[in-house]
Amino acid sequence: MRGPFNKRKIGAWYEQMAAEYLKGQGMVILEQNYRVRQGEIDLIGKDGDCLVFVEVKYRRNGINGDPAEAVTPDKQRHIRQAANCYLYRCQCKDMLCRFDVVSILGREVQWIQDAF
Repeated sequence: MRGPFNKRKIGAWYEQMAAEYLKGQGMVILEQNYRVRQGEIDLIGKDGDCLVFVEVKYRRNGINGDPAEAVTPDKQRHIRQAANCYLYRCQCKDMLCRFDVVSILGREVQWIQDAF
């Protein structure tokens, strides 16, 4: 599969896979693909009393490194900016928050809590 359409479709499939995985771990998914001018957040969920902003990264194999390594400081900054917009919009600025990464390498799923 090549091209932006197929790449987007593959990404959406793995984001859904990550959402199902997190639901199985007890997280309530509130939003998927939250987009604002400042950035995008793949998944927003609630884990107990904590609001969780989740970045999903997939790699077919390890040739290009671990998927979590693709969450660069620049990507983290965009996610934080989008999270600030979400917190302002939902008026939950005082809520405990964290930033997680779901790394999918082949079929292996790794949930990294409080990743950054």
